[in-house]
Order: sequence, then structure tokens, then C-alpha cells
Amino acid sequence: MSETLTGIIRALAGSFAGTVGFAMLVHVPKKSWLPCGLIAALSYLVYWALTQFAGLADPIGIFAGSLVGSVIGQISARRMKTIATVFLMAAVVPVVPGLGLYRMMALLGQGNMSGGGNQGIAAMITIAMIVLGISMGSFIDRLVHPVRPEEHGKD
Repeated sequence: MSETLTGIIRALAGSFAGTVGFAMLVHVPKKSWLPCGLIAALSYLVYWALTQFAGLADPIGIFAGSLVGSVIGQISARRMKTIATVFLMAAVVPVVPGLGLYRMMALLGQGNMSGGGNQGIAAMITIAMIVLGISMGSFIDRLVHPVRPEEHGKD
């Protein structure tokens, strides 16, 4: 098996397992664990494919992965009759910039303001792309499946 294929299998397995573990930690209903893990793995696959194969910048891959995860999360929430937050959280777990935020704090704690600032800016860009991807996915879902206002006052 090629090194690239082995790497992506490990990354997908890690994103799946990490997301399912996080879902357990935050008490997501058991029936949603598998879909959460699959959505996270697919979101990470989109990110990975765009950054590794297409050569796009990380923020673009993160945006696209979050967008795909958001759309699929909205669909899953509707089909499973649960709140979309469960699946939206799962979609972004693999791309949350935890290490970048840790490095920022470590550099700032060591007095390296420039390095810490650069790490912080990179982490904030990642967070902005996640938010933008989720927002666009929700917007697309609302265009396709508009919320029907309840009819009031009918006798």
C-alpha cells in the first residue's frame, strides 16, 4: 500500500474515532455517533484532498470541508429528526485549530510576541473559515428547504 493511501486511511480513521469520542464526551445520542464520525471523516477528506492533491491553501480546504460537512449535517439532522448542532459540531472537530492555539499561547508565554501573534492569526483565519463554511452550508440548506411559518389564527 502506498504511503499516501496509508496516510489518508490513518487520517480518516483518526478523524472518525476522535469525533465519535468527542460525541460520547458531550453526550450526543448513541444513534448519532456513527453519522457524526462519518460526517467528520468526509469533511476531513475534502480538506485533505484539496490541500494535498489540488495544492490549495489550508483555509480554502478548511472552508470547503466545513461547507460539505455542514450541508451533510443539515440533511442528516432532518432525516434523523435531531438538532443540526449535533452534526455541525462533528463536521468541524477534525479541523479545529487546537494545536495552533496551543502554540500561540506557548509562544506568548515564552515572550515571543511575533511568533505567538502569527500563530494566533493563522488560528483565527482557520476559525473564520470554519464559521463561514458552516454558515454557507446552513444558508444553502435554508434555500433548498425553507422553514415554513406555522399558520396561526385558522379556525
